[in-house]
This record gives sequence, C-alpha cells and structure tokens, in this order.
Amino acid sequence: MSTEAVLANGPAADLDPQTKLELEAAAFRGLVTHLQDRKDVQNIDLMNLAGFCRNCLAKWYLAAARERSVAMDYDGAREVVYGMTYDVWKDNHQAPASDEQKQKFQDTAHLHAKIPGAK
Repeated sequence: MSTEAVLANGPAADLDPQTKLELEAAAFRGLVTHLQDRKDVQNIDLMNLAGFCRNCLAKWYLAAARERSVAMDYDGAREVVYGMTYDVWKDNHQAPASDEQKQKFQDTAHLHAKIPGAK
C-alpha cells in the first residue's frame, strides 16, 4: 500500500491537499523533535521494536529530496533528523549494542523498513 493511500484514511480523506500536507509535515516535525529530545533511545532498539530508526527517517527524507531534485546527501539528511552531525550524535549518545540486541536485529531484519530511492 502506498504512503498516500495510508494517509488518506479516516478524516484525512476529506482534507484539501495543502492542509493534509501541512498536517503530515507537522507530524513529521513532531516525531523528529521527540527523537531529538530522546537521545537515550538507541537506534538499534527502535529497529528491533519498530523496524525503523533515525537513519531510516533520514533515508526517507533523502529519498523525498531526490524525488524533487533537491541537492542533498545522506549526511545532510541525517543532520536534519539528528539535529547535529551523525558523528557528533554517535560520539555523545550512542551506546555499544549488546550481543542480544545484535541478534534481535538480525532476527528481525525481514521486518525492517524498505526505503526505495535512498541508496
């Protein structure tokens, strides 16, 4: 199912396109802000529980930029999502993954987000 189809359900089906776009953008900004505030939440835990993480959001952002011919690279997209460069975030906030986390990551790989256009 396409993203457009998913986001057209319920009350959103009756919204004009501009309002719908603004609501979706606000929801994205809210999610990004929440993840920037929750630096204690590790990407591997997000991947293991939900199949996506901050890097996935950056890849979706990058794919959208490319669809619109916006000049951007993956590092730039990650900086948008992390609120800082990835290297700074990693050095200051990323904890080493446990063997259990790594195994669960492997076991759930088939459930991880697929992001066309981000490679």
